[in-house]
Amino acid sequence: MKINKLLFASLLGACLAAYAKDEVVVWPQSGPPVLRFSMSKFRETANRDHQRSYTSDMSAENMWSKTIPQATFYLYVFDKDKVRIGQSFISLTDLAPGQLTKFQTHIQASGVPASFELVAKSVPLELNPDLPTKPVSVAVHSLPEGADLKVDGDAAGVTPKVIRVPPGKHLLEFAKPGFSSGSVTVEVAPQDSSSRTVRYELARSREDTVMLRDGTVLTGSVDSVSQTDVVVTVNGVKQTLDRKQVRRIIMAGDEPAGK
Repeated sequence: MKINKLLFASLLGACLAAYAKDEVVVWPQSGPPVLRFSMSKFRETANRDHQRSYTSDMSAENMWSKTIPQATFYLYVFDKDKVRIGQSFISLTDLAPGQLTKFQTHIQASGVPASFELVAKSVPLELNPDLPTKPVSVAVHSLPEGADLKVDGDAAGVTPKVIRVPPGKHLLEFAKPGFSSGSVTVEVAPQDSSSRTVRYELARSREDTVMLRDGTVLTGSVDSVSQTDVVVTVNGVKQTLDRKQVRRIIMAGDEPAGK
């Protein structure tokens, strides 16, 4: 039994000694370096009921050409089998180019650390491409409701509509018979973890609208309507339509009925 205890103590000491070596991580892993983290003297401070407490002296250096107003990272700790056994949180503020900041990190772990990983939670907007793309929910409303919605040129349904988009700028386009089409640009930040809401009011169209049964919508001036045909001028060109082709006509100023 003494031999086993001595062997265990020796192995534990070897693991801790190996992890006590300085570790350097550059973020992001690809592209121009922005931050360089150094971790050293990872030491155990408490051990109780299989829960171990560790303290590490760390430093972070801004290798970017601009001041980093705020950046946050998760520090994940793994054992020798690559099982995550603990985590910590790192927050950096107002770090000027070339500036180095030192701090201590405390970790509660359910085992002996063998490796670690830094994962960005939030960074300056210009560095967003280095973050995993995480869609954000956006609730889109129009006044009146029932407008056809496009997101970045792709059909997305009818308002009200909840869409999910990645961080960045997105073009929302609205179209509804009897109203002028319109658009709005929405910028979504990676920090927008909760749902965003966008509201857009459509202006009433000053032109007549002719809706055909095949889904085509013509906007212009309705010249005449008879039992057999409809004459409409679109962009200065007169068109004569078979009355059976027409599903609905909305005259300028009329209140459009539901679909």
